[in-house]
Amino acid sequence: MKILAVADVHGRFRAVCDILGRVGPVDVLVVAGDLTTCGAPREVEAAVRTWIKLAPHVFAVAGNMDSPAIESALDRMGVSLNGCCRRIGPVAFFGCSASPTSIGTPYEIPEWQIATRIQRGAAQAAGAAQCVFVPHTPPRGVLDETHDGEHVGSLAVRDFIARAQPVLVLCGHIHEARGKAQLGRSLVINCGPVAAGHYAVINLTDQGCDAQLV
Repeated sequence: MKILAVADVHGRFRAVCDILGRVGPVDVLVVAGDLTTCGAPREVEAAVRTWIKLAPHVFAVAGNMDSPAIESALDRMGVSLNGCCRRIGPVAFFGCSASPTSIGTPYEIPEWQIATRIQRGAAQAAGAAQCVFVPHTPPRGVLDETHDGEHVGSLAVRDFIARAQPVLVLCGHIHEARGKAQLGRSLVINCGPVAAGHYAVINLTDQGCDAQLV
């Protein structure tokens, strides 16, 4: 399975189309949050309608710069992974929107709500051969360091990964922390911002996954 993962689009919807054109056919497009910068649901709906013409499957979570209304739009379109699971054969995709950071952005929730949403999605993914976990925010201490050297990732996200060990974790949020790292057996990828031209291409097989960051 070939996955194109992007994050922190911040309204650069056309850039996602351009990336899809460059990387060639993919099986899944995953958008790990911040589709907009305080944008409107109609913008996201139009973007998703375009993306689903270019990729067989499109999945997304909302980020802290989105809003609950955008979350609802993603859910209505059948692409949201927030607290729910979507399956492609033996592979389960689920995730969590928003961020626990209290910096006055539109979509911030406490850690306990993040944990609850993760648990709900994970329960629906029970029995899957492989799980791909898509939180907007990275796990605390992994690909979450700001320019100031502060680690601002989610404790709930880290606790879940450490316990459940999904094969792949796709996140964003901290633009400057783009990269990939192992957390136990889980490959964690902070995709970096689309606005700066970044994305990740992952090949997922029965034996695991390998990833290229651009």
